[in-house]
Amino acid sequence: MSDREQGPRGDDPGTAFAGARLHIVTGKGGTGKTTAATALALALASRGGRVLLVEVEGRQGVASLLGSPALPYEEREMMTAPGGGSVHVLAADAEAALLEYLELFYGMRRAGQALTKLGAVDFATTIAPGLRDVLLTGKATEAVRRRTGGRGRTSGSPSSAPFHYDAVIMDAPPTGRIGRFLNVNSEVAGLARVGPVRGHADRVMEVIRSARTRVHFVTLLEEMPAQETRDGIAELRELGLPLGSVLVNMVAPPLLDAADLAAAVTGELDSAALASGLRAAPLDRALLEAHKELAEDLAGEVRAHALRQLLEERVRGELEELGLPMVELPRVEGGVDRAALGDLARSLTDQGVER
Repeated sequence: MSDREQGPRGDDPGTAFAGARLHIVTGKGGTGKTTAATALALALASRGGRVLLVEVEGRQGVASLLGSPALPYEEREMMTAPGGGSVHVLAADAEAALLEYLELFYGMRRAGQALTKLGAVDFATTIAPGLRDVLLTGKATEAVRRRTGGRGRTSGSPSSAPFHYDAVIMDAPPTGRIGRFLNVNSEVAGLARVGPVRGHADRVMEVIRSARTRVHFVTLLEEMPAQETRDGIAELRELGLPLGSVLVNMVAPPLLDAADLAAAVTGELDSAALASGLRAAPLDRALLEAHKELAEDLAGEVRAHALRQLLEERVRGELEELGLPMVELPRVEGGVDRAALGDLARSLTDQGVER
C-alpha cells in the first residue's frame, strides 16, 4: 500500500500535512472488517513502530477478538509485534469524546458531565449524527497529528518532535455508511458554518483528504459484498477521498485444477474412478459396501464446489477491474485468535502491505 498503490482519486491531489499514516478500514457486515483491521495494525507494527487501532462503532469488537474485557476510553497497549513494535487500541466513544471536546475548547467538563446525566449529550449526538461522526473521526485524526510528549507538545519544538504513532488504523463503520461518516465537512455544514466545531471538522478533513490517508475495503468473493464494495469505492471516488486496497477476506485455496473444474461443472467426473478411490480408502466396511452411492454423492459435492470456485473467480475478476491493489487473506478454520491474527498479519506483510 505504497503511495504508488492508490486508485483513482478526485480532482484534489490530497492536502499536505505533517502526521502519521492513517489507514481507514471499512466493509460490509460479516466480511471480517474488524479482523482485517486488527491484522493490518499488527502487520504495520511488525516494522518495529507504534500503531494505534481505533474502533468507532461502540461494539467492543477488538476486545472480543483479542479475548479481552471491554476496553475503557483510553489508548491501551494490547499486542506486541514480532519486530518489536506495539499495537495500542482505543475504543472511541462519542459521549466521552464530546466531554473531552467541551473541556479542551470551553473548559466545561463539569457542565458536560451534568449534560450527560440529563441525557442531553446522547440527545445531541442522536439528532445531529454529523456531530457524532466528527467527534469520532477527530479522535483518530488527533492521534495521527500527535507528537511525542503529548498532544502536539514537547519540551522542545513541537514541529521537530517525532510523531507519537507511526500509523493509525481506524476500524470504521460499514461500507453503506462510510461516505457520510468520512465526509464530515458536509455533515456538519448545517450545524456550524463557523466556530470551533467547524474548525474541528476542517482539521479532520485535512487529514482524511491527505496523501497520507488510505481507505481500504474488506470484502468476500461473494456477489453481495463485492457489489457493496464497488458501490462504496464509486462513492468515495466521487467525493474525492483517497482509496487504498481491496482486502479479500476468508479466501479458501482452490481444490480443483482447470481440467477437473470443467469436468465437475459439466457432470463429466469419472464416477468409477471415485468409487475405486473410495474402495482404496481406509473406510468402515459398511461404508465400503455403499461405495457406489458414496461416489455419486461425492460427485455432487465436487460439482457444487466447482460452481462455487467459478463464482469466486468471476467475482475476483470483477474486483480486479476496480483498478486498486488487491490483497487476499486466507480463511481461518476454527475461529480467529491471537495466533491466527499473527498469521494473517504475516500474509499481509508478504503481499507488500507495509511498503
